[in-house]
Amino acid sequence: MNPKIDRILNFKTISIRQKIDRLLEMDANNYTNLGIDSTKTQREEVKKESRFIYRAIKTLDKELGNLFLQHQDK
Repeated sequence: MNPKIDRILNFKTISIRQKIDRLLEMDANNYTNLGIDSTKTQREEVKKESRFIYRAIKTLDKELGNLFLQHQDK
């Protein structure tokens, strides 16, 4: 797993909601950094990273994590 994701999950001083927000912010940044000149490999890496993020969210909020994973599979 990504060390950034692990670090966010292991924070003791922030709420679950804040952890989820930080993970989603990370995901949004990944997608906004993609451009029209991004390669297929780069897009696949971002999608794979999203899957790790959604699985991490699932450990915090099972229902929300499942929704993200189901949506990504469509």
